[in-house]
Amino acid sequence: MVIETLKSLFNRDLNKLKTEIESYPEESQIWAVDKNISNSAGNLCLHLIGNLNTYIGAELGKTGYIRDRPLEFTLKNISRSILIEKINETINVVNHTLDSLNETDLEKNYPQIVFEKEMTTEFFLVHLSTHLAYHLGQINYHRRLI
Repeated sequence: MVIETLKSLFNRDLNKLKTEIESYPEESQIWAVDKNISNSAGNLCLHLIGNLNTYIGAELGKTGYIRDRPLEFTLKNISRSILIEKINETINVVNHTLDSLNETDLEKNYPQIVFEKEMTTEFFLVHLSTHLAYHLGQINYHRRLI
């Protein structure tokens, strides 16, 4: 039950992320910043892709993904089509990994210490979903502001 709920939320928000990136009138606006906005939508998108591919894909799904977190915030001007492609790949990784889990897996401790304390896999997956939603809101606001 929880796994299907998580899949539904991740799919909803990752598809909304695609819609947000596609909704910028000019591709260059995806990468816009100003004195009060230090992270562009493009960098937040890369951050979400890296985050989910690391904590769901690599850790739980054993995909072999290797994260370069600093690049998520320094890369610039990646085309909209490549961002969309990376989001689609992330959707596939998240779905495949969540499909491989069962309720017992969710009750186990997440295999990595992330916030300096142990937590269940279920708790951490819920956290990852809210992290996605938080940055998705920032991207939506960025798009409307720019």
